[in-house]
Order: sequence, then structure tokens, then C-alpha cells
Amino acid sequence: MTTKHYTPNTIEPEIQQSWENSFTVTEDPSKEKFYCLCMFPYPSGRLHIGHVRNYTIGDVITRYQRMLGKNVLQPMGWDAFGMPAENAAIKNNVPPAKWTRENIDYMRNQLKRLGLGYDWQRELATCDKDYYQWEQWLFIQLYNKGLVYKKTAPVNWDPVDQTVLANEQVINGRGWRSGALVERREIPQWFLKITAYAEELLQGLEELEGKWPDSVRIMQQKWIGRSEGVEIKFRVDNENLTVFTTRPDTLLGATYVAVAAEHPLAKQAAANNPQLADFLLQCNKASTAEADMETMEKLGMDTGLKAIHPITGETLPLWVANFVLMSYGSGAVMSVPAHDERDFEFAQKYNIPIKQVIIPKDGQLAEQLDAAYVEKGVLVNSGEFDDLTSQQAFIAIAEHLENQNRGKRQVHYRLRDWGMSRQRYWGCPIPMIECPSCGTIPATDLPVVLPENVVMGETGSPLKKDLKFSQVKCPKCGADAQRETDTFDTFMESSWYYARYASADCKTGMLDERVQYWLPVDQYIGGIEHAILHLLYARFFHRLMRDEGLVQGDEPFAHLLTQGMVLAKSFYRDTEHQRIWYPPNEVEEYSDEQGTKLRLKADGEPVENGGVVKMSKSKNNGIDPENLINEYGADTIRLYVMFAAPPEQSLEWSDTGVEGAFKFLKRFWKQVHTHIENQVPALEVDNLTSVEQTLRRQVHETIVKVSDDIGRRYTFNTAIAAIMELLNNLGRAKDTPQIRAITQEGLEAVILMLAPIVPHITQALWQALGHSESILDASWPQADKKALVRSELQMVVQVNGKVRGKITVAVDADKQTIEQAALNEPKVQQFTTGKTIRKVIVVPKKLVSVVVG
Repeated sequence: MTTKHYTPNTIEPEIQQSWENSFTVTEDPSKEKFYCLCMFPYPSGRLHIGHVRNYTIGDVITRYQRMLGKNVLQPMGWDAFGMPAENAAIKNNVPPAKWTRENIDYMRNQLKRLGLGYDWQRELATCDKDYYQWEQWLFIQLYNKGLVYKKTAPVNWDPVDQTVLANEQVINGRGWRSGALVERREIPQWFLKITAYAEELLQGLEELEGKWPDSVRIMQQKWIGRSEGVEIKFRVDNENLTVFTTRPDTLLGATYVAVAAEHPLAKQAAANNPQLADFLLQCNKASTAEADMETMEKLGMDTGLKAIHPITGETLPLWVANFVLMSYGSGAVMSVPAHDERDFEFAQKYNIPIKQVIIPKDGQLAEQLDAAYVEKGVLVNSGEFDDLTSQQAFIAIAEHLENQNRGKRQVHYRLRDWGMSRQRYWGCPIPMIECPSCGTIPATDLPVVLPENVVMGETGSPLKKDLKFSQVKCPKCGADAQRETDTFDTFMESSWYYARYASADCKTGMLDERVQYWLPVDQYIGGIEHAILHLLYARFFHRLMRDEGLVQGDEPFAHLLTQGMVLAKSFYRDTEHQRIWYPPNEVEEYSDEQGTKLRLKADGEPVENGGVVKMSKSKNNGIDPENLINEYGADTIRLYVMFAAPPEQSLEWSDTGVEGAFKFLKRFWKQVHTHIENQVPALEVDNLTSVEQTLRRQVHETIVKVSDDIGRRYTFNTAIAAIMELLNNLGRAKDTPQIRAITQEGLEAVILMLAPIVPHITQALWQALGHSESILDASWPQADKKALVRSELQMVVQVNGKVRGKITVAVDADKQTIEQAALNEPKVQQFTTGKTIRKVIVVPKKLVSVVVG
């Protein structure tokens, strides 16, 4: 290993090989444990810079905690099921399993090249039967406890791909991949009763205050959406129609009731009404995504049916409305146009009466409302409830309805049960069987193994066509039966993987006793985009496993860090049929008489600036980490992503910044090797000059700051900046024997402080300074409290409120000495000579204020 020049492509592979298996850990009750986990990747084939940033953050924290002497676990695995593998299989004519495992092999090598300290003995892939058999087992336990059920539910159906689409996969009413018009169908779906844990999940967020970002906690609170209200019974054709409202104070202002297109009453009314039947079909083609529901035109049709008001006995028209979803509540809402913006818009469109029943506390009834009055206030036009406040009316109307058996107070949640069925192949098979005689029963032949050697067709799941898989004997009666061919939502696999790492080699159960040592995860790291679904499902799953006796505690992740996105410049050119995006390195600026413009380097074609956006394949502005490692080495990339921005903020990519990080490491390498060419005496801390004491104090002040920045604040960028400043100070110090000794101490501290961030170069330099042991076995540097004691301090001197100079005085200097030093300062005397000193004020250890006249 050469010492003259920094050659990362030589150094890093040798060091990585020497570290093989150095991060394998076992349970050690005598040591404090620390479990650091980054959200595992989907094996798409290549790491992107977002991965590099995420995993470097985790590795820095892990290595730091290890240097504190803790027993540290940092595992890695693969979120391997999902639709991209199916699409790639169709495109490349290979089985999804083969494509996935080849990608895993390639990406594992990429992670190792980054020098990430993973316990590879615990590696898992969610597509392995040794993993997913245990979620099949847990599913059956939950089914037996009544926490799993199957029901017909409306879904977004892609008629070309023959599958259900998530709301986010419906774009302008069409399937994201096929482009087909999406239909809203009702098909049998499996559900997990996450609503049974809604209140506990909500309350648990309070325990995470100060440990999770407030933004994530608030998003989950809103998603769970606890609301107190009243369930009210209207009568329609002598049957109860139940609606829920958080504003029973507005009940007397209801002028119509609206139901979803899938509601039985809507279907009943459409049976003899072709126009209404056509409208229901139209509704079934619309997206159910909340964002789309908010912006789409509100449409409806009168069914001709009437709802009887539970208090007044009035008959209200029953409408079908496209903004009412069957999957929310009872699929029906009471509509109060005067006091709800959406209802107001709908009523105006269809000339439905608008009745105001709430006015401001000191206001009066409007002759005509120009907009819905949505605030609380005082009741009018409400009979016996007039003059009550909204709060009083809530109680009074609720009690009235309860006494008449026409309603009851309830707590509702916005959260819906988790629909986990997917009509896809590449996923974990749902372990259930349909028998003509016995009905729906759990499979007993676990694991239900997904057949892997399949040829993907353009439509539908191969499982439906695979008779060896789908046709089975009923485990109860032995008759011919049908195996469930839907697979689990892939969020199932990612909801418990963190726990499996603790006992990844367990063959006898989902988890074993080792999980009690490692859980909860001390630090979880991932993108803010997972704030709701993944993190909420993982919290839910942890409670399911707790109640099954598998884990202890309520929360899976003690602390959460959500790193920001990686942004980069983007450029594009519009053609007749499409917009083509170009990476920044293919674009150059040029000037003509009209100013500065952009063009392609290759052919001079003009391009437009697309702004700074998230790195992505679609924008063609991604950076291949592999190329960067080949050119600069892993340490340079690690240093850059940790220095460019605080972890929770977005990072704007800069090629110049990468080059700057590389130059810093080269200077660092040279500085250490220049130092070791000199003879270094022993450090004599009791015989240092003032200058030497100051330099040594800077070394130990830096240790204090960096320890806090990395260990508590996670402001890695400011830690690196402090280290850079210290290196500059060490390099500028005038050479004396004790300066060399302090430099030795300082360089050792710098190497140790940089070890979590740039582990390869620090390993090499640590040994170059004479240490035989690996940097992995070194401890975090400790500040010498005596070195931190200042014998002198600097104070600012003001004259008539303006800073005019600075003085250096002994820490224990008395007031008279400080005053005299301030008045003797030449720069201060420029503003005091010939003037009367009226007052001198000394603010201890900070400033001296001189007042002249």
C-alpha cells in the first residue's frame, strides 16, 4: 500500500477484504446494544444516489456507536417481491425469481464496495420461502383470532393487465402501465383489521414525541383520523340508513342524503331506471384516489327514493353522488349545504334547498348564503334546539336521538382496514383454500410455496393457470378444492423484516428469544415518503406480533430519521410526440447575441432548463454510484453525501462538490504522511507555551463538538466542517517539538472522528501513524477536560455601541485590568483620544463597552 499518493482504488478493496465478517455480531447481555437499521431496498438492479445517502447515514451512526463500545447490529436484506419484477420478466422473457436474484447479487456487491458495515450473516430476501412462510403462519393465527376477513370490496381494475391497481397507479383514469381505462369493480378481497388497533396506534404516537419527526407523527395522526360524532338513522323504505357526522348540531339543516354508487339503495333504484344505471357505471370508472376525489367535478343523480329525517320527519331526497365512497363508513352521508363546502357546491349545481341553521355567536341569519358557513356558532331554524351553541347542541341532539333510538354517539376513524389481496404473481401466496363443502379454510401445508420457474404472460397471474398450484385437496374433507391465487400486498413483508433480522436463521418459528435482546430498533432510517403506509403497517404488525407473544414492547422503532431527497439539475427537449430528458453532463452553456443559452454537447441541439428536481430515471438526471466509486473511491462519495447537507434536508447534487471532497481526502493523506516523516516527541502537557495550549485546546474542543454533532444532533455536515478547520489549524501551526506532539494527538483524533464517515482512508492512516490494531477496534476519542480550560479569553471592545477592537486577557483578570487593557488597545484609542471617558462597562468574559463624550 503506497504512502506517497492517495489511491483509493488500491486501498479500498484491500481494506474491505480485511474487514470480511468483522461486522457479524451475537447477543451479549454484558454490553449495551444498539440496533441501527436502514429501510431495505427493492432489488431493481442498480443502487442510486438516494440509496448511497441513506445507507451511508446508517453506516456512520453504526460505526460511531461501535466506537462507543456498544454491541451494534446493522443488517441488510431485500424487499424482493413486487410488480417491477413482473414487468421486467415480461420485457426480458425471464422468470421474476431469476431477474430478482441476479439483481440482489449485483447490488450486494455494490453495497460492499461502499464499505458498508453489514452483518451479512443475517441477510434475508422476502421472496425466500424461509422468510415468507412465517407471515403465512401469522396470517392463519390472525384469521383464527378474527383479525382477518374476506369481503367483496370496490377496487380499481385494469382490464388489460387483469389486476387491481392502487389509487396512486391510476393516472387520469387510466392504468399507469397499460394505459387502459380503469374500471371500478367489486371483487373478493382479504382484509386485516388494522381498525381494531386504531386507538392504540394513535395513542402510541404520543410516546414517540421527540423521537420521531413531528411531520411523520402528524401525518399518521391525520391518516388514522379519530373523530367524535353521532351515528344517525334515517329511514328509507322502512329500512334504516345509517350516516355518521361530526356535526350533529347541523342536523336540522340537512336537505338531502347522498349514497355511493355501489350502495344497495343506489342499485335498487337503478334497477328500473336506465339513466341512473348508466350514471352508476360512469361512477365506477372514476378514480377513488383522495387527491382525485378532491379535484374532480361533483356529479350526482336523484334516485327518486326518500329519506325520513330522524327529528323533523321531513322527507329528504336520496341522491347518488360520485364523491361518496362505499369503502368509507356506511357509504352514505347526510348533506348540509349551508354548512359544508362540498355539499354547498353540489346543492347549487342541482338546485337543492340550502337551509342555514348555524349563525356566528354575535351574528344574524343571512338572507342568502354566498358560501357555506362552516364554523361553529349558535343554532337557528332548529326548533327546540334554537339558541344553543354548537357544543351544547352536540350533546342535546345526541341525547335526543339516543332517547328515540335514532342514533348514538360514536368514535370513528378515517383509517380503513388493510386490503392485502393483490391479483399478482410475484408475491407471497395467501395460505387459504376454498372448498365447496367446507368453505374457506386455512392451508395446512405451510409454506405454500410460490412456483418460481414460470413464464409471465402479458395479462393475469400465472397462478390461476398453474393447476398444480391452484387445484388441491381440502385438508378437512379431502374433496377437490381451490387454492387462493391472490398474493399478499408487499407491505406485508416489509412490516416485520426488522424483527426477523434478530433471529434470521431460526428454523422453528417466526422469531425466537434473541429478538428480545435486539428490539426495538434504536435508530431507523428511511425516506419521508414512507411516513404513512410502511411505518404505520410496521407499527401495527409489531402489535400483532406482541399479542401473539412473539415480541415485547409496543413500538418497533425507538427513533426515526427521515433523510431528504437527492436533487439534480435536469434538461429537456420537446419533440412532436414526447419530451426527452438529458443528463447534465451532456449539456453545455453557450452565448450568442441574445444571451446565454443551453445546447447538447453532441449535436448542438438547443435544450431547456428543467430546474432542480429529484434524481430519477424518468428525468434522466441520475448519477451511477458505480462510476463515482471507480473514479473517486467510496470514501469520497461517502464524505460528499454527508457533508453536502444535513441528513433530513434535500441534497442538491454537485460534481464540483464531489471533486472538492476528493481533493480534501488527498490533502488529508498528504498531511498525515508529511507529519510521520518527522520525529515526534512525547507530549508534555504541563510544559506547553500559550500558543501550544491554544492549539491543543482546539483539538479537544473539536472532539467535544464532533461528538455532539454525530452522537446527538446528527448534523454530520457541521462535524466534518469542524474537522476540516482543525486540520487547517494543525497544518498552519509553526513547527516546534511540542507542536509535532500536539499534531500527532490531533491527527489521531481526526482519524478517529472521520472513521465512521470515511472508514477506508482512516484505516490506512491509523496504521500509518503506528497503530497495529484495526480502526474497527479503536474507541471514540475522549476530550481532555484540562485541555479545554482556557488561560486567556478574547473580549470585544465597543466605543459608543460600535465594535472598535478586541483584547486578549487572562481568564481570571479583574475588572480594573480588563478596563485598562481595553483603553490601551490601539484601535480603540483611535476613537477615544482627545475625548472624555464617561463610563466603562465590563460584561464578564464577553465585552467591554466604553462611553465617550
